[in-house]
Amino acid sequence: MAKSSNPSLVGRIVRFIFALVAIFLIIGPILVVSIYRFVPPPITYLMVERMFEGRGFDRQWRPIKQISPVLTRSVIAAEDAKFCEHHGFDFDAMQKAMEHNEDSKRIRGGSTISQQTAKNVFLWPDRSYVRKGLEAYFTLLIEGLWGKQRIMEVYLNSVEWGPGVYGAESASLKNFGVGADKLSPAQAARLAAILPSPLKWKAAAPGPYVKRRSGKIGAAAGTVRQRGMADCVLG
Repeated sequence: MAKSSNPSLVGRIVRFIFALVAIFLIIGPILVVSIYRFVPPPITYLMVERMFEGRGFDRQWRPIKQISPVLTRSVIAAEDAKFCEHHGFDFDAMQKAMEHNEDSKRIRGGSTISQQTAKNVFLWPDRSYVRKGLEAYFTLLIEGLWGKQRIMEVYLNSVEWGPGVYGAESASLKNFGVGADKLSPAQAARLAAILPSPLKWKAAAPGPYVKRRSGKIGAAAGTVRQRGMADCVLG
Protein backbone atom coordinates (compact mmCIF):
# COMPACT_ATOMS: atom_id res chain seq x y z
CA MET A 1 0.00 0.00 0.00
CA ALA A 2 1.36 3.44 -0.97
CA LYS A 3 2.28 5.72 1.85
CA SER A 4 0.07 8.80 2.36
CA SER A 5 1.50 12.25 1.74
CA ASN A 6 3.23 13.96 4.61
CA PRO A 7 0.60 16.34 6.09
CA SER A 8 3.28 18.72 7.40
CA LEU A 9 4.87 18.98 3.95
CA VAL A 10 1.51 19.70 2.32
CA GLY A 11 0.81 22.34 4.96
CA ARG A 12 4.14 24.05 4.32
CA ILE A 13 3.50 24.11 0.57
CA VAL A 14 0.03 25.61 1.09
CA ARG A 15 1.40 28.26 3.46
CA PHE A 16 4.17 29.08 0.98
CA ILE A 17 1.65 29.53 -1.83
CA PHE A 18 -0.53 31.77 0.34
CA ALA A 19 2.55 33.79 1.32
CA LEU A 20 3.41 34.36 -2.34
CA VAL A 21 -0.15 35.43 -3.09
CA ALA A 22 -0.11 37.81 -0.12
CA ILE A 23 3.18 39.35 -1.26
CA PHE A 24 1.92 39.77 -4.81
CA LEU A 25 -1.56 41.08 -4.02
CA ILE A 26 -1.09 42.90 -0.71
CA ILE A 27 2.47 43.66 0.26
CA GLY A 28 3.69 44.36 -3.29
CA PRO A 29 1.12 47.08 -4.08
CA ILE A 30 1.59 48.69 -0.66
CA LEU A 31 5.36 48.80 -1.20
CA VAL A 32 5.05 50.29 -4.70
CA VAL A 33 2.49 52.89 -3.60
CA SER A 34 4.73 53.83 -0.66
CA ILE A 35 7.71 54.35 -2.98
CA TYR A 36 5.65 56.47 -5.37
CA ARG A 37 4.72 58.70 -2.45
CA PHE A 38 8.17 60.21 -2.87
CA VAL A 39 9.40 59.07 -6.32
CA PRO A 40 7.73 60.14 -9.58
CA PRO A 41 5.99 57.11 -11.07
CA PRO A 42 7.78 55.94 -14.21
CA ILE A 43 6.17 55.10 -17.52
CA THR A 44 2.66 53.61 -17.33
CA TYR A 45 0.89 50.83 -19.20
CA LEU A 46 -1.06 53.36 -21.29
CA MET A 47 2.10 55.23 -22.23
CA VAL A 48 3.71 52.02 -23.47
CA GLU A 49 0.56 51.11 -25.39
CA ARG A 50 0.47 54.51 -27.07
CA MET A 51 4.14 54.24 -28.05
CA PHE A 52 3.45 50.92 -29.74
CA GLU A 53 0.66 52.70 -31.61
CA GLY A 54 3.27 55.16 -32.90
CA ARG A 55 2.04 58.18 -30.93
CA GLY A 56 5.40 59.03 -29.35
CA PHE A 57 6.15 60.03 -25.78
CA ASP A 58 6.36 63.52 -24.27
CA ARG A 59 6.28 63.89 -20.50
CA GLN A 60 8.06 66.35 -18.20
CA TRP A 61 7.50 66.06 -14.46
CA ARG A 62 6.79 69.23 -12.47
CA PRO A 63 6.10 69.45 -8.72
CA ILE A 64 2.61 70.61 -7.80
CA LYS A 65 3.96 73.92 -6.51
CA GLN A 66 5.34 74.62 -10.00
CA ILE A 67 1.98 74.07 -11.68
CA SER A 68 -0.39 77.01 -11.86
CA PRO A 69 -3.17 76.71 -9.26
CA VAL A 70 -5.69 77.68 -11.95
CA LEU A 71 -5.14 74.26 -13.54
CA THR A 72 -5.78 72.44 -10.27
CA ARG A 73 -9.01 74.38 -9.78
CA SER A 74 -10.07 73.82 -13.39
CA VAL A 75 -9.45 70.09 -13.18
CA ILE A 76 -11.39 69.82 -9.93
CA ALA A 77 -14.24 71.81 -11.49
CA ALA A 78 -14.27 69.59 -14.57
CA GLU A 79 -13.53 66.14 -13.17
CA ASP A 80 -14.22 65.91 -9.44
CA ALA A 81 -15.88 68.79 -7.60
CA LYS A 82 -15.85 66.86 -4.31
CA PHE A 83 -12.18 65.90 -4.55
CA CYS A 84 -11.33 67.46 -1.20
CA GLU A 85 -14.39 65.97 0.52
CA HIS A 86 -14.46 62.30 -0.44
CA HIS A 87 -12.11 59.47 0.50
CA GLY A 88 -11.58 58.17 -3.02
CA PHE A 89 -15.13 57.52 -4.21
CA ASP A 90 -18.06 59.80 -5.04
CA PHE A 91 -21.07 57.47 -4.99
CA ASP A 92 -23.51 60.25 -5.91
CA ALA A 93 -21.48 61.00 -9.06
CA MET A 94 -21.39 57.29 -9.93
CA GLN A 95 -25.17 57.05 -9.64
CA LYS A 96 -25.74 60.15 -11.74
CA ALA A 97 -23.33 58.87 -14.40
CA MET A 98 -25.17 55.56 -14.59
CA GLU A 99 -28.53 57.30 -14.97
CA HIS A 100 -27.13 59.67 -17.61
CA ASN A 101 -25.51 56.89 -19.64
CA GLU A 102 -28.78 54.95 -19.82
CA ASP A 103 -30.39 57.75 -21.86
CA SER A 104 -27.49 59.44 -23.64
CA LYS A 105 -25.07 58.51 -26.42
CA ARG A 106 -22.38 60.68 -24.81
CA ILE A 107 -20.90 58.52 -22.04
CA ARG A 108 -20.23 60.28 -18.76
CA GLY A 109 -17.74 58.89 -16.26
CA GLY A 110 -18.31 58.82 -12.52
CA SER A 111 -14.73 58.16 -11.47
CA THR A 112 -13.00 60.52 -9.07
CA ILE A 113 -9.55 61.97 -9.67
CA SER A 114 -8.26 59.47 -7.11
CA GLN A 115 -9.73 56.56 -9.09
CA GLN A 116 -8.38 57.94 -12.35
CA THR A 117 -4.92 58.30 -10.82
CA ALA A 118 -5.00 54.72 -9.54
CA LYS A 119 -5.99 53.48 -13.00
CA ASN A 120 -3.54 55.68 -14.91
CA VAL A 121 -0.48 54.87 -12.80
CA PHE A 122 -0.93 51.25 -11.74
CA LEU A 123 -3.34 49.55 -14.14
CA TRP A 124 -4.39 49.11 -17.73
CA PRO A 125 -7.31 50.57 -19.74
CA ASP A 126 -10.16 48.09 -19.43
CA ARG A 127 -13.75 47.84 -18.19
CA SER A 128 -13.52 44.37 -16.65
CA TYR A 129 -14.59 43.65 -13.07
CA VAL A 130 -11.05 42.54 -12.23
CA ARG A 131 -9.59 45.86 -13.30
CA LYS A 132 -12.31 47.81 -11.50
CA GLY A 133 -11.68 45.80 -8.35
CA LEU A 134 -7.95 46.52 -8.49
CA GLU A 135 -8.71 50.17 -9.18
CA ALA A 136 -10.76 50.35 -5.98
CA TYR A 137 -7.92 48.72 -4.02
CA PHE A 138 -5.26 51.09 -5.34
CA THR A 139 -7.60 54.05 -4.80
CA LEU A 140 -7.84 53.18 -1.12
CA LEU A 141 -4.07 52.79 -0.93
CA ILE A 142 -3.21 56.15 -2.46
CA GLU A 143 -5.86 57.92 -0.41
CA GLY A 144 -4.37 56.45 2.73
CA LEU A 145 -0.66 56.63 1.90
CA TRP A 146 -0.37 59.70 -0.35
CA GLY A 147 -2.96 62.25 0.63
CA LYS A 148 -4.79 64.67 -1.64
CA GLN A 149 -1.90 66.91 -2.66
CA ARG A 150 0.26 64.00 -3.84
CA ILE A 151 -2.68 62.41 -5.66
CA MET A 152 -3.28 65.64 -7.57
CA GLU A 153 0.44 66.05 -8.27
CA VAL A 154 0.72 62.54 -9.74
CA TYR A 155 -2.52 62.98 -11.68
CA LEU A 156 -1.46 66.25 -13.28
CA ASN A 157 1.89 64.71 -14.26
CA SER A 158 0.54 61.44 -15.63
CA VAL A 159 -2.80 62.07 -17.30
CA GLU A 160 -3.01 61.85 -21.10
CA TRP A 161 -3.47 65.25 -22.75
CA GLY A 162 -3.08 64.39 -26.42
CA PRO A 163 -1.34 61.90 -28.72
CA GLY A 164 1.84 60.99 -26.85
CA VAL A 165 1.45 63.98 -24.51
CA TYR A 166 1.32 63.34 -20.75
CA GLY A 167 1.27 65.72 -17.83
CA ALA A 168 0.59 69.40 -17.38
CA GLU A 169 4.02 70.67 -18.43
CA SER A 170 4.11 68.90 -21.79
CA ALA A 171 0.46 69.74 -22.45
CA SER A 172 1.01 73.43 -21.68
CA LEU A 173 4.07 73.67 -23.90
CA LYS A 174 2.45 71.68 -26.69
CA ASN A 175 -0.78 73.66 -26.79
CA PHE A 176 0.15 77.16 -25.65
CA GLY A 177 3.94 77.46 -25.71
CA VAL A 178 4.15 78.23 -21.98
CA GLY A 179 5.12 76.20 -18.93
CA ALA A 180 2.50 74.79 -16.60
CA ASP A 181 3.31 77.52 -14.08
CA LYS A 182 2.33 80.24 -16.58
CA LEU A 183 -1.10 79.00 -17.63
CA SER A 184 -3.89 81.55 -17.76
CA PRO A 185 -7.37 80.69 -16.42
CA ALA A 186 -8.68 80.35 -20.00
CA GLN A 187 -5.84 78.04 -21.02
CA ALA A 188 -6.26 75.92 -17.89
CA ALA A 189 -9.99 75.60 -18.57
CA ARG A 190 -9.30 74.41 -22.11
CA LEU A 191 -6.86 71.78 -20.91
CA ALA A 192 -9.37 70.56 -18.35
CA ALA A 193 -12.11 70.56 -21.00
CA ILE A 194 -10.38 68.01 -23.24
CA LEU A 195 -9.54 65.49 -20.51
CA PRO A 196 -12.44 63.12 -21.28
CA SER A 197 -11.29 62.74 -24.92
CA PRO A 198 -7.70 63.99 -25.27
CA LEU A 199 -7.13 62.15 -28.56
CA LYS A 200 -10.24 63.67 -30.12
CA TRP A 201 -10.48 67.21 -28.74
CA LYS A 202 -7.91 70.00 -29.05
CA ALA A 203 -7.11 72.61 -26.42
CA ALA A 204 -5.16 74.91 -28.74
CA ALA A 205 -7.76 74.85 -31.53
CA PRO A 206 -11.03 73.92 -29.81
CA GLY A 207 -14.26 73.23 -31.63
CA PRO A 208 -17.62 74.66 -30.57
CA TYR A 209 -18.29 71.98 -27.96
CA VAL A 210 -14.90 72.35 -26.26
CA LYS A 211 -15.29 76.15 -26.30
CA ARG A 212 -18.64 75.89 -24.53
CA ARG A 213 -17.33 73.31 -22.12
CA SER A 214 -14.20 75.31 -21.27
CA GLY A 215 -16.35 78.39 -20.63
CA LYS A 216 -18.42 76.49 -18.10
CA ILE A 217 -15.31 75.05 -16.51
CA GLY A 218 -13.74 78.50 -16.21
CA ALA A 219 -16.82 79.76 -14.37
CA ALA A 220 -16.91 76.68 -12.15
CA ALA A 221 -13.19 77.08 -11.36
CA GLY A 222 -14.02 80.52 -9.97
CA THR A 223 -16.53 78.88 -7.66
CA VAL A 224 -13.91 76.30 -6.64
CA ARG A 225 -11.62 79.15 -5.62
CA GLN A 226 -14.28 81.13 -3.77
CA ARG A 227 -15.49 78.14 -1.78
CA GLY A 228 -12.06 76.72 -1.03
CA MET A 229 -12.84 73.48 -2.84
CA ALA A 230 -9.16 73.01 -3.76
CA ASP A 231 -7.70 73.90 -0.37
CA CYS A 232 -6.66 70.28 0.30
CA VAL A 233 -4.17 70.74 -2.54
CA LEU A 234 -3.41 74.45 -2.57
CA GLY A 235 -4.06 75.45 1.02
